[in-house]
Amino acid sequence: MTMAEAEAGRAAIRRALRSLKRRHLAEEGAHRPAIEALTRPFAAHALEWKEKAEKHELELQQCYKAQSRLSEQLVTEIEEGKASKALLKEKEATVTSLQAELEKTSEENVQLKQSIDEKTKALDLLIQEHQAVKAELEQALTKLKAAEDENQSLIDRWMLEKMKDAEKLNEANAMYEEMVLKLKTAGVGGIQHNAQQEADGIIRRSEAGYMETPIPSTCTITIRAHDGGCGSLMFEHNSDKLISGGQDQTVKIWGAYTGALTSTLHGVLGSVNDLAVTNDNKFVVAACSSNKLFVWEVNGGRPHHTLTGHTKNVSSVDASWVKSFVVASSSNDRTIKIWDLQTGFCKSTIMSASNPNSLAFIDGDIICSGHRDGNLRLWDIRSGKCTTQIAAHLDVTSVCVSRSKKFILTSGRENVHNLFDVRTLEVCGTFRATGNRVAGSFGKPCISPDENCIAAGSSDGSVYIWSRLKNEVPTILEGHSSPVLASAWCGLGPLATSDRNHIYIWS
Repeated sequence: MTMAEAEAGRAAIRRALRSLKRRHLAEEGAHRPAIEALTRPFAAHALEWKEKAEKHELELQQCYKAQSRLSEQLVTEIEEGKASKALLKEKEATVTSLQAELEKTSEENVQLKQSIDEKTKALDLLIQEHQAVKAELEQALTKLKAAEDENQSLIDRWMLEKMKDAEKLNEANAMYEEMVLKLKTAGVGGIQHNAQQEADGIIRRSEAGYMETPIPSTCTITIRAHDGGCGSLMFEHNSDKLISGGQDQTVKIWGAYTGALTSTLHGVLGSVNDLAVTNDNKFVVAACSSNKLFVWEVNGGRPHHTLTGHTKNVSSVDASWVKSFVVASSSNDRTIKIWDLQTGFCKSTIMSASNPNSLAFIDGDIICSGHRDGNLRLWDIRSGKCTTQIAAHLDVTSVCVSRSKKFILTSGRENVHNLFDVRTLEVCGTFRATGNRVAGSFGKPCISPDENCIAAGSSDGSVYIWSRLKNEVPTILEGHSSPVLASAWCGLGPLATSDRNHIYIWS
């Protein structure tokens, strides 16, 4: 191509461009009203759109933040899900282990159930065998009890026979001594004296094992014993141990030769009215104003029984000198009860027409009781019947039986003491003194071990001692400052008397 052609081309292009520019300007002028019309709404809404855009941007930022939080929560929940999944696996493992243990335990339970069934059958068999053995034991105990009762009966009979033999021997000795005395006595006066003794039914005897008891004259020991009054005294059999009971609700045991307190028995309810000791010196029994009797073991002082059954004041108690576990009590409820110390139960109850103030055993099955109506009654405890009734006083306050069981000493409110011969139930001696007055419902007299003397306390604080064989003025012991309530004579010699607070030992 030549330069002219190129220049012509460029000129044509420039003309075309100018033409296009003019056309564009013409079209722009034609379209300007429309463009301006379209531009005006956009300009008016630009601010509003800007605000909306900023608001949407802010919401978008919040959405981003919420998305971030949700992402964090999702991560946390994913971690927790993983932990829960691990825990679930652990629990599943535990459940599997527990199921295995349950199966094992179920098997053991089945085995144990079988073992229990076997042992139950064995236990039933043992119970049946035990019942059979128990029945055999009861039969054996029944036979043993029958044998013991028979043995005790034989022992009682043997003792009674021995006592009868001893009594016969004593009577023979007494007759021999009497004959020797008659032979030695010269003159009519001695013969008349012996005849007078025979007429009175009083022949002096010396019982085997007992020496002549001297009449005491001096107080050797004074004991501060009980507060309020010591209403009961007694000595253990063939012992110097003195037992006292008082209104201070205690029973005390003393040494008669030393005055030393060896034991105190507690547990009494009410004041002690009377005391008894079993023939083997194993048990002490106290009759109390609380309608009860209390029993202790002498060795150790342990309470043995509380005997209940009387409905009023228990006035007196005595223990059988033949049967170790038999005790009798009297009460103001007009009853006499016989007790078994082995069981602590009442064996029988005897009803009386009058209140029994005092009682004492004569032999294994016979007791005597002094009553408010003035009668002395003898009872057979086997049948519960009164075998003899004797008018003794206006009101019998005390009953005492001698060691040989040949004499019964009674005291009455008329201040008289009567001595009855058990064989004839006749009065063989009456003892009274001008100043001697029984101290109320107490004033329990006693008989000396050789049965030759009678000792009785008085409301003036004196102790009167009479000789059973000699009609002499009584010996009077003075020293008490208040009424003498009780007295007891030891088989070994000393005489004990008591007042409101003190015990005096005389020798």
